[in-house]
Amino acid sequence: MAGLRANARRMRVRRGRSSRSKRQARAFYAFISPWLIGFILLGIAPLVMGFMASLTNYDGLNLPTVKFVGLRNYTWALTDPDMHYSFGRTMIWALLNLPIWLVVSFALALILNQDVRGRGFFRTLYYLPSIVPVVSAVWIWKMFLDKNFGLLNYILSIFRPGMALAWLSTYALQGLTAIAIWGGLGSGMIVFLAGLQSIPGELVDAARVDGANSWQVFRCVTLPLMTPVIFMQLVLALIGAFQQFVIPLLLTTTTGSGSTGLPPAPPRPVYLYMNHVYRQIFGLQRFGKGAALLWLLCLLLVALTVVVFKTERYWVHSEMPFEERGQ
Repeated sequence: MAGLRANARRMRVRRGRSSRSKRQARAFYAFISPWLIGFILLGIAPLVMGFMASLTNYDGLNLPTVKFVGLRNYTWALTDPDMHYSFGRTMIWALLNLPIWLVVSFALALILNQDVRGRGFFRTLYYLPSIVPVVSAVWIWKMFLDKNFGLLNYILSIFRPGMALAWLSTYALQGLTAIAIWGGLGSGMIVFLAGLQSIPGELVDAARVDGANSWQVFRCVTLPLMTPVIFMQLVLALIGAFQQFVIPLLLTTTTGSGSTGLPPAPPRPVYLYMNHVYRQIFGLQRFGKGAALLWLLCLLLVALTVVVFKTERYWVHSEMPFEERGQ
């Protein structure tokens, strides 16, 4: 009898644990269901629909007569001269913008990490451009860079009378770079500043006790320990550079299309890849071709990210051996 009672007691305990585990599982899925439903409807579903559209002749209106065209849109995208040009301009833009932004934001973080009076005020001041709405910032810069009435050309004319550079057409890429760096310095500075403040102070003190000067401390202590932060910033900025769209569209969009019948677009110097995609989808109603362009960009960004990650072992400092990472 005692054995039967013990077995019954164990069975009741197991059933109680099982029911409690089921209740916890139901509560878990109930709590994550809003995010999970949103991820499926707003993340996975658009990706699947976009890929399916890239394999059809869908133009936004011909849903009853959509036809499967296979890889024809991808073949067109790879041979499109405008795609080649916009991709080349995007590469130039990324090579011009990324190094300047990384160096200047890192230098700014180094300066504002010093223990000086008023550094909180200057940190706030340099971060403000990052929270200014992009439309407002672009229109302010548009007035600043105007060829005829802009403040920048007025300043240049003081030193060289009659000088008026076309910052919104001929030199639009330089103007775009200035605006993007100005608007992104604050966010980059904050991330670098957080990385600098996470460096153990005893390492710096030990280096100074050993006789290292400021440059040696930066080169042998600060910079190696900041490479993980630099790596993260590089990956995110690289992806963001290829997705640049709003600033060139707002800054330099022309008002007419001439006799070609094409929709308005930025001038050729800043006709970036995403502007070409936008023109194909919303200007020329080529949804299938635009989706193919976007998927090609996705594959390119994945490939570039993989390449950057492959270089991590050669320049990113880590206390964990490379072979043990990711395990």
